[in-house]
Amino acid sequence: MLCLRTHLSFPFSLSFWPSKQLKTLTSRSSIRMMSTEIVEHIVLFKVKEETEASKVSAMVNGLSSLVSLDQVLHLSVGPLLRNRSSSLTFTHMLHSRYRSKQDLDAYSAHPSHVSVVKGNVLPIIDDIMAVDWVADDLRGDLVPPQGSAIRVSFLKLKENAVRDEVLGVVRGLPESFKQISQLSCGENFSPARAKGFSIASLAVFPGPSELEAVDSNEELVNYQKDKVRDHIETVVVVDYVVPPPPAHSASL
Repeated sequence: MLCLRTHLSFPFSLSFWPSKQLKTLTSRSSIRMMSTEIVEHIVLFKVKEETEASKVSAMVNGLSSLVSLDQVLHLSVGPLLRNRSSSLTFTHMLHSRYRSKQDLDAYSAHPSHVSVVKGNVLPIIDDIMAVDWVADDLRGDLVPPQGSAIRVSFLKLKENAVRDEVLGVVRGLPESFKQISQLSCGENFSPARAKGFSIASLAVFPGPSELEAVDSNEELVNYQKDKVRDHIETVVVVDYVVPPPPAHSASL
């Protein structure tokens, strides 16, 4: 959802191609999908302030290289454009997509992933948060185009909140905000590193200017916030711009 000024913000398959063939195609152009179920994986990192730039680059490059794993349909990682949370000051984000929860598990346990996390990530971060959900009606580009702006929102609900009502409001956002080119939302199924956030959404915009245009429509934004305000305890919102694919991905 769109950012509450105290944050509430809001924030698609083809019959799957063989993995390596799909990766080759996605490195050249975006692939349009029919409606499908996709597993979303978001990780937020807070890099230590004193970290050398070379070590941050090593983390980003190491994580980016994991797009070559067979289980990964899409993966991008880079610095945040904006962190709209005052309490959780993250600096970087990873977004990846999978066919199933089993593929996400295989990615997480893969030796290459474990090596990058142990060698390049954990030594330089102060905090980490991860949320996973199933987007059951994803439409549009499997790989968000380079330069797209992405707004990710994490919602911690009040004890008596009506979860389906909140999700219904989030799913309806593209009807009010035509700048949204793709919306994904769902319930988190990996609570261990989610800090109590149980619903997440990811809204893709053509670029930062379209995202800013949504924020400038304060009357409509406030109207949408009011629909769910009584259900929400805390919201974390981050904005991110999809970086160019790593150089090595062109040969995959």
